[in-house]
Amino acid sequence: MDKNGLSQNEYYIEKGTERLRLGCTTGTCAAAAARGAVVMLISKKISSHVSIMTPGGLRFDLPLEAVAIKENSASCGVRKDAGDDPDSTDGVLVMAEASFSPKPGIRVDGGEGVGRVTRPGLPCKIGEAAINPVPRSMILSEAERAADELDYDGGIDIVISVPGGAEIAAKTFNPRLGIEGGISILGTTGIVEPMSERALLDTIKLEMKQHIAEGEKVLLFSPGNYGKEYLRSHMDLPYERTIKCSNYIGETIDMAVSLGAEGILFVSHIGKFCKVASGIMNTHSNSADGRMEALAACAVRAGADIECVRAILVCGTTDEAIVIMKEAGILEDSMKQMLDKIQFYLDHRAKGRICTGAVVFSNMHGYLGCTDTADRLIEKIQALSNGR
Repeated sequence: MDKNGLSQNEYYIEKGTERLRLGCTTGTCAAAAARGAVVMLISKKISSHVSIMTPGGLRFDLPLEAVAIKENSASCGVRKDAGDDPDSTDGVLVMAEASFSPKPGIRVDGGEGVGRVTRPGLPCKIGEAAINPVPRSMILSEAERAADELDYDGGIDIVISVPGGAEIAAKTFNPRLGIEGGISILGTTGIVEPMSERALLDTIKLEMKQHIAEGEKVLLFSPGNYGKEYLRSHMDLPYERTIKCSNYIGETIDMAVSLGAEGILFVSHIGKFCKVASGIMNTHSNSADGRMEALAACAVRAGADIECVRAILVCGTTDEAIVIMKEAGILEDSMKQMLDKIQFYLDHRAKGRICTGAVVFSNMHGYLGCTDTADRLIEKIQALSNGR
């Protein structure tokens, strides 16, 4: 990663065999727009671009759009370029309006298209604009630096807005997290890394933190939508409290431990969790498959003959394998073997620091079983839900 002042289009990162262009966060855009607005407010001169150093050590030279200067205010916008990342906020215009204030100091708030926090557990307090701590610090720092450069020591109010932000937010995690009315202004490094797993993990952790802040000590997880739908249709559990953990089983356990949860229950389709029976803690197909190998091993432990094992190994789906095990009369024993292994590897990752368990199902065949700890975890989740 070059940090020698190259233009934005020249920052890249290697991901496998791909060379992907880096982008800038909404936080970087907001800070750059704030700097531009403050400069124009004080100088009364039009600016066409600003240069800003990110916390991650890259300097971006960003053009300003929608520039306007009035007697007591100035505004401008910076359009987000997420590089090669498929970001839902790519292309949005992040606006900043700076105005003189009789109060000393510089204050930052959110306007149109910037969400408001309505639930606890987020980095921002309830009622505040969803401008995370690092972006807020960047905005204040750039505004203060601009004011100092122009020898201005009076008060300034800055409002960050994102035209169309409310519509974009509906496609993100924000409504689920309790952020209403718009997007969040985000970023810890100020840099968007394409296909960033870190961003998704941070979102999962944030949702976990929020649930714990609301009194949930036993958390309910599903890798995807199948699990949530199964919960809604077949289990007496608060499916709306489900946290989607994607493929990050191991990281989910680690984060739950670090946040002080007492237990976690996974409700998962067998296509994901049969991999866990082999100790695979990232279930994405790019990381590992081994579904049929795991099921074949469980079938062997359940007494399958060599022809049954061979038939399982050539299956294309877990549902096909289940049919074979059912016809061989070993499905129940095979699932018991699988769930014992799942429990072993979940416990191995947790290292006794948290109670873990799983319920496994198939869309075609329904309930397939649960680990030894699942019933206890289900009771605790139900008790909390009934006590709300």
